Amino acid sequence: MLGLSSATVTIAGLLALCGNCQAANSRNSANDNAVVVDGTAFTLNGDNVSYRFHVDNSTGDLLSDHFGGSITGPLPMEPTPEVNGWVGMPGRVRREFPDSGRGDFRIPAVRVRQSAGYTVSDLQYQSYSVVKGKPALSGLPATFGNDQDVSTLVVHLYDNYSSVAADLTYSVFPKYDAIVRSVNITNKGTGNITIEGLASLSVDLPYEDLDMISLRGDWAREARRERRKVEYGIQSFGSTAGFSSHLHNPFLSLVHPSTTESQGEAWGFSLVYTGSFAVDVEKGSQGFTRALLGFNPNQLSWPLGPGDTLTSPECVSVYSKDGIGGMSRSLHRLYRNHLIKSKFATDDRPVLLNSWEGLSFDYNQSSIYRLAQESADLGTKLFVMDDGWFGDKYPRTDDTAGLGDWVPNPARFPDGLSPLVSNVTDLKAANSSDKLRFGIWVEPEMVNPNSSLYREHPDWVLHAGSYPRTERRNQLVLNVALPEVQQFIIDSVSNILNSANITYVKWDHNRAVHEMPSPSNNHAYMLGMYRVFDTLTSRFPNVLWEGCASGGGRFDPGVLQFFPQIWTSDDTDAVERISIQLGTSLAYPPSAMGAHLSAVPNQQTGRTIPVTFRGHVAMMGGSFGLELDPTEIHEDEKAALPELIALAEKVNPVVLNGDMWRLSLPEESNWPAVLFISEDGSQAVLFYFQLSPNVNHATPRIRLQGLDSQAMYSIDGNGTYSGQTLMNMGLQYPFDTDYGSRVVFLEKQ
Repeated sequence: MLGLSSATVTIAGLLALCGNCQAANSRNSANDNAVVVDGTAFTLNGDNVSYRFHVDNSTGDLLSDHFGGSITGPLPMEPTPEVNGWVGMPGRVRREFPDSGRGDFRIPAVRVRQSAGYTVSDLQYQSYSVVKGKPALSGLPATFGNDQDVSTLVVHLYDNYSSVAADLTYSVFPKYDAIVRSVNITNKGTGNITIEGLASLSVDLPYEDLDMISLRGDWAREARRERRKVEYGIQSFGSTAGFSSHLHNPFLSLVHPSTTESQGEAWGFSLVYTGSFAVDVEKGSQGFTRALLGFNPNQLSWPLGPGDTLTSPECVSVYSKDGIGGMSRSLHRLYRNHLIKSKFATDDRPVLLNSWEGLSFDYNQSSIYRLAQESADLGTKLFVMDDGWFGDKYPRTDDTAGLGDWVPNPARFPDGLSPLVSNVTDLKAANSSDKLRFGIWVEPEMVNPNSSLYREHPDWVLHAGSYPRTERRNQLVLNVALPEVQQFIIDSVSNILNSANITYVKWDHNRAVHEMPSPSNNHAYMLGMYRVFDTLTSRFPNVLWEGCASGGGRFDPGVLQFFPQIWTSDDTDAVERISIQLGTSLAYPPSAMGAHLSAVPNQQTGRTIPVTFRGHVAMMGGSFGLELDPTEIHEDEKAALPELIALAEKVNPVVLNGDMWRLSLPEESNWPAVLFISEDGSQAVLFYFQLSPNVNHATPRIRLQGLDSQAMYSIDGNGTYSGQTLMNMGLQYPFDTDYGSRVVFLEKQ
């Protein structure tokens, strides 16, 4: 439990410590109005949001009052619900942390199986504490900030019948209109209990019509936006894949039916977790909408002995009065500044060339060096050697062998990696004084049965007794819940990075979990994985780490805590990537997206798209790169690459640090468009595309957003216009064919 001694509370103008929690006007130093406590009423305030709840003194239950635009002063009285029919009072009110078994038939936020077998809970308010800044979560990734960034309220609940305690931790980042919640469940009794379900965040919104927006997909078609009406009953999605998955992302937005990209209210919820999760949206019989995000109950069943605690992942919630785009920008800013720990969060993303689509598994020391030379001649700053470099007794010449044996293949690299890396990093990038950096691919959480590791430790893989061990991509998943497996991965990757001047790691993960020894193993795996990530990224802070899971299979906030960029999708087709990247941007900053220009015809779709269009789409990600062999592409395309690389480097600082405005969506228009505006507002970059031909027809205008209406802007140095004109009238750019694209620079005068 968080100590009360860290709280500073104002009571009738006097300073005192919060003991019995009847204090008034409790405030934290980050913002004088961020946390306000008036008796047993609690308010969290951001610059444009208020979140309010209170204690029902007759039952000890926490009841929700408001989550939306800023409000002040007393609240209007609400009529007391009449209890008729089967639904009792708990099912007729808006509850802050709904438990189960006492007349609320909606989905509970917590489900505890007592040692006697029953699952009834009665968690009542006990006390509160206010904490300066934001405490870390034990073993879990979490947002962070100092006393000036964030204020924290902890509300303590207790079940007098079962001796189970619940601590609800609320942290408010006023600047971002963000409220972050996690939950601790502690067994203070003498028997063993099991946590069958636990939501990090539960919120009950008033009776009104709402839509829900989520991100669905599969391999190579991630982050497809899904918008549907919230109907009576339960609408849910999640992951049982063991990881956040391509299938559904741990993100939810609730909006009014009239809300658009730029107008109307929007609530965004983002779970900082990489394991299986559940999102449930229920419109109950009384019309209230309940949203819950947290553990997937099918993969939890977490045992708690006396004195043990389970901490949920945290869930970030943001409110925007400026539409879906405003919601996204709040999440982007928060994650760039208060989630990603890497020194590369908003800086130093070198243009790279990855060997995978150019060479696949078919390479050796000389062909890799040749490709690195070609890469340097184009002007890239980083060369990445992908899958196929390792394995001695079971060499990795295809995907059937070698995973787990993290030593250089002696047939391909007879002198090891160090001489090759030295030769590559001596190469000078064209049109630059920079020397080439070297990166490498690893997949440390996996093992091939054809490997020395598996032969020595078959018990290290996830398996369920004598059930068959299902292979996918000819591989099995190591049980990272085991401390010995964690240490093996830490040592293996450390040895690789200590062996040569390697400054970039692509950390891949190419399958889901099938046979699991117990439901609780999923969360234990995550805790082990986070320990591995934390240890390695702390040990090697100057390495740029990129997450990958067959593309976007683990594009989630939990990974972003440690890896500042994630490979967005294995589908590098530029038209597909517009939808994938804009969908991903609903929750995640473009700075976190890996996006590459690949050869044509595209490996996934077979489509041929102009190199300029492909390059412009890839520039909208924070990590721009090439996925090709320069010797295998048309000379005209090869000649265009240095100019595209130079343009990407010019664009990159604005993409990494700026605000993104989705002006037009590909699912709604033939002319998708995105505007990035620098943090200080002095620069902007417009990306504008035409998908299908527009023959013998007028050209539409694209209206910009987010500019200073009173300022003048130079457009590519060829004209100066007011922000008001650019936003209310817009620009026109005609294209002669399909797959047309423009990148337009704006400079504030």
